[in-house]
Amino acid sequence: MRNRIMDKQYRQAGSFKVMQIDATRVAGPQEIVLEYLLANKFGVRVCPHAGGVGLCEAVRHFAMFDYLAVSGQWDDRVTEYVDNQHEYFVHPTEIVNGRYKAPTAPGSGVDMKLEAAERYLYKG
Repeated sequence: MRNRIMDKQYRQAGSFKVMQIDATRVAGPQEIVLEYLLANKFGVRVCPHAGGVGLCEAVRHFAMFDYLAVSGQWDDRVTEYVDNQHEYFVHPTEIVNGRYKAPTAPGSGVDMKLEAAERYLYKG
């Protein structure tokens, strides 16, 4: 979904039962929080998209926010997971018993290791 306005219009129309949010395509964490709240209001489940470099690290917080502050459940919740490219991050995602492990370090968790940033820096 591009923004919360379109999100709300689609939900009011009953267009879908599961929404896949993309943490990098909206206006930031505040917009994602609003999408979760709207999803809960309209009875729509959310599955965060995490299929790119750093997306698992970015969305794990939102999946946990859903459980802790919005839905209070995880039985019918899923979060996409791709098991590659975590080695480039200071605090990589960990999976334990099929679930994202809560990070213990402060921050967003998407800090790249300096050597990875230098190695893949565009030098065009």
